[in-house]
Parts: sequence; C-alpha cells; structure tokens
Amino acid sequence: MAAMSIAAATTCCSSPFPSNPSWHTTSYSRATRLPLPRPALRRSLLAASPPARRLRIRPRTSASASPATSHDYEFTDGNGEVELRLDIGKLGIESSRDVFVDVDDMSLLIRAKSDGTLRTLMNVTTLFDRVKSSETIWFIDEEQLVVNLKKVEQELKWPDIDESWKSLTSGITQLLAGISIHIVGDSTDINELVAKEIADGIGYLPVCTSELLESVTQKSIDTWAASEGADSVAEAEYVVLESLSSHVRTVVATLGGKQGAASRFDRWQYLHSGFTVWLSVSDAGDEASAKEEARRSVSSGTVAYAKADVVVKLGGWDPEYTRAVAQGCLVALKQLTLADKKLAGKKSLYVRLGCRGDWPNIGPPGWDPESDAPPAI
Repeated sequence: MAAMSIAAATTCCSSPFPSNPSWHTTSYSRATRLPLPRPALRRSLLAASPPARRLRIRPRTSASASPATSHDYEFTDGNGEVELRLDIGKLGIESSRDVFVDVDDMSLLIRAKSDGTLRTLMNVTTLFDRVKSSETIWFIDEEQLVVNLKKVEQELKWPDIDESWKSLTSGITQLLAGISIHIVGDSTDINELVAKEIADGIGYLPVCTSELLESVTQKSIDTWAASEGADSVAEAEYVVLESLSSHVRTVVATLGGKQGAASRFDRWQYLHSGFTVWLSVSDAGDEASAKEEARRSVSSGTVAYAKADVVVKLGGWDPEYTRAVAQGCLVALKQLTLADKKLAGKKSLYVRLGCRGDWPNIGPPGWDPESDAPPAI
C-alpha cells in the first residue's frame, strides 16, 4: 500500500497531522444527486454542551525515538499547570540521578535506569497542548515520580497528557462552544464517514444533507441530478443548510462535487454559521508536499472550498482510517480556535444576526444585506 500523509492549513495557522504508516490510495466519489420546490422543501426541513524529597529543574537535553512503555500514572490539571505521577516503586530506582525527564514544547520523554538498563517509562510524542518546557519541574515523592508542566494556554483544560482521540473528543468541546461543524469536499462518502465519526466522538448530532434530501423527496440524489441537473440539487442543499444554520452541536456532512452547495462561491452564506472543514484527497507524495499543497489551496481561492476555516489534505483514502482523519480534523480545529479565541463567539453572533452573508466582516444589527453599503468591520 502507498504511504499516506495528512496535512492541514487554516486561515490562521497550518500544521501536519499524524500520518498512518500505510493507506490505500483509492478515491471515493459520488457523482449524481434531486428537486423539490423550495417552499415545500423548506417546510419539511424546518419541521424537523505533597511533600517532595528532591527537586530538580531540567530543560530538554535529548530526544529519543524509543517506543513508550506502558505504566500506570495519575494525571491532574490544575491552575495553569498539569501534573503527572508515575509509580516507580517496583523499578528499583536508587536515586534521582537515575531518572531522565526530557521535555520540549509539545513532547515528553521519561526514562529511568533500573538494574543497569535504561528504560523508557513514558514517551508522549504529542502533548495535548504546548507547555513552557524551561519551567518543567520534576521530583521523586516516595514511590512516585512527579512531573509538573506549565501550560502555555492556561485556561485550556487538559483531559489527559497526550493528544489522543479520547483526549481530543473530550477536550475540543470547550473550544467549539456549541458551534456546529460542517464537512465539505468533493466526496460525499468521505464527508459522511468523517462527519459521523467526529459526531460520535464529541457527542454532537450527525447530520447528512443527502439523507435529509432523499427522505423528503423519496428519490436518490443520483436520480435527482440525472433528471434535474446538479444546479437543482445544489440549490436544494442550500435550503437545507439554511434550515440547519440555527442548530447547535451538529456535525453536518455536505454533498460532494458539483451537486453540493459548498462547491459554489455564492452558496456559503449558511456554511459560515459553523466551523467548516474541507477534506481534499491529494496527489502529493509525502507529508511536506501535502502540507504545502494545503497552504496553496487556502491562499489561491480558486475553488469555493477554499472558503473553509480548515483544509485537510489526504494522500489517499481508505475507510479503515476514518478515525485518523477525524482526529486530524479535531487537531486542526483545536489549533484554529486557540489561535483565535473569539472565533466561536463571532460565529455565534453571525448566527444570531441571521446569517446575512456578511462573514467575516459582520455588520451591525439592522444592516440590510440587500443594500449597497458594505457591512461595518
């Protein structure tokens, strides 16, 4: 199987996501999709949150690629810092000189010399968030090794020490603040799989616009598009998105390709009510190339999907790795909302004012979107 890389870019930051060792490069697409008069469709859809013995301060001195060893530990999040306690009583550690704690802003490596062998006690390659590595404190308290890390984002609550799926799904909701997530991209199938995985993880309601449209019309999207054309389907989905724009805590999977409203520059009015993630299958051969391609996609603005808050480039696709892609989306959304702590509140204001199409420069209450005057910044 070909190597698979995942990269992302946002309007304010960009970073690679953890990639899987092997991915199929099979691409999924869903070509065609169907109409109902706008008023009838609208009516149907509208009906529908201790004392220490020894103290040592050690900045990072080395890095190691050795695999982590499983050990029991206790984790607590305090005011501006997190604390990790590992049981080391049975390891035969004679003094603190036999313990090595290496920390940088986003990783933690703990090793100890026991019976003449240097053992890895914990290797966290990606911490839940950034820490002030130079302010790391660790000490031995009876039979426990205690590591104290100072958080950069002091108000961010850490569910656990690492940026795992469990931690992300538990911790991201404090940043989303109830704002919905919209998944866009060329493949309806990929959009739906990833949206459902995210919704299941964070406890939001999964919504697929294809299912709503098909339940209302009693026709398949393919049949609709074949008989009425892609424009008719996209316009109907636009109505669906309008009805969903006032909902909170949903993860909406949109139609892919030309049938989807998200593929059209003038149909993003209601997509801006939520955090939008663009899933894009890439031909890039490695992670660095995929990352650069993601940046270019955002800056070029040649396709409507570039309006998204986050773009995630996939070096291939296999449904087996749906969770890994979903995790990448959550990592990007975490970075986005931490970089702009007012973004969720701004999305909420946009919704409260009626999604008038003035994103991101929201006009004052009473501003008329039909007027020639631009909205106030």
